[in-house]
Amino acid sequence: MISIFIMIVAYRYYANLAERFGKTKWHFGLLALGIYLGFQVFFLFAYGIYEALTNPNFVDENNYTGISGLNFVSWIIAVAAVYGGYKILENRLQKEDLKKPAYEIDQIGQKENR
Repeated sequence: MISIFIMIVAYRYYANLAERFGKTKWHFGLLALGIYLGFQVFFLFAYGIYEALTNPNFVDENNYTGISGLNFVSWIIAVAAVYGGYKILENRLQKEDLKKPAYEIDQIGQKENR
């Protein structure tokens, strides 16, 4: 349930960034979801492999039915990854926006057609 709320906030956060720079909002929102879910899956998969290698009985004894400290750590890492991706994307879009010539510059030298 907490992951759903985090994904909603991440989607809206990235969609607002896209709107600010005139990009497609749902593309950026899906990017946020992909980053969040990707880091969640990677972290939990890596932890599962680590536990399976260090504790051979882990696979048989795994009775996971609730929230643990591992979930909190994975949420924090995934949120940090989403925020880092946001900052990288924001900086890239700001640099791209500075390189765009103004509309008036494009109109210099053109004859007016009346």
